[in-house]
Amino acid sequence: MSSLSDTQARFCRSSGSACSPPPPSSCNSSQLFNVLDSAAELMMVHGDFQATFDACNAGLEKLGRLEPEDNNRCADLKVGFCMLGVQALAELNQWRGVFSWVLQHYQHQEYVPAKIMQLCILLYSKVGEPAVMQEAARVWLRCPSNVRAAGFRSVAELYLLHVLVPLGHLEEARELVACEVGSDAFTEEQRQTALDVVEEKARQNQEDPTNPEVASDSEIAAHPASTQGSLLQKLDTVLRCLYRKCPRTSSSFPLRKVFLAAVLLYMLLFRMDPAFPSSYMWISKLLQLIKRMWRAMFAPHYQPLT
Repeated sequence: MSSLSDTQARFCRSSGSACSPPPPSSCNSSQLFNVLDSAAELMMVHGDFQATFDACNAGLEKLGRLEPEDNNRCADLKVGFCMLGVQALAELNQWRGVFSWVLQHYQHQEYVPAKIMQLCILLYSKVGEPAVMQEAARVWLRCPSNVRAAGFRSVAELYLLHVLVPLGHLEEARELVACEVGSDAFTEEQRQTALDVVEEKARQNQEDPTNPEVASDSEIAAHPASTQGSLLQKLDTVLRCLYRKCPRTSSSFPLRKVFLAAVLLYMLLFRMDPAFPSSYMWISKLLQLIKRMWRAMFAPHYQPLT
């Protein structure tokens, strides 16, 4: 939970205090951070998503009872509760109500923080419903006060790549890049890259006119999956073969460590982004292999005597 401690330290510095006990009417940051910490533990350690969501709701209710000036000083806490709540709802398969729940706490689309907008766009894109966020993202990007937000560029990029392009709204995508939003969000090189992506999508639609918005996307999604599936099988076969070739004597332990290090480097440098969903199968297979190697090398030392 070190990240929460870092956030708490930043909050204390930004609020102008030395983390001294606040007066009763002010934002009790310590108590609220404890609630946020507990909610994160419920999700990450216990996997209790309903309890996580309930804890986030409780924290947001406490924030809602604060005075407006105190609520503003606790804005980072509110973002933390909402982001955990969004993830909990997604795990509970209640993603349809995610953005409406967020709006309960921010009232207006343009007031939603950039981090939460990014998370919601990615969530609805992942479940195949990017249209849910189209109007909200459009309103958010055209709000002048959001131009200075730290995540403005990321929201614009996600809106372009995960909403407009998958929906086939290519003319709106071109307008986004060319208009003031595009000039505020992207450099000239990034704008050209974005236009190249849009034009590539247009060419794909022309090549498959029968279903330009759906068929090409499913084909793009299916191809990497099938390719990764075959590569995964080949990699697993090679790893099993190499593992069996490793002698099972104590003198082979350095060799096994070198082999394991090579596999991990391959994963980190060439294949794996652990945050990317397509990496899960690879990491799961590698984990199984590591467990088998561990049991083969150390089982005689930790198995109970019979």
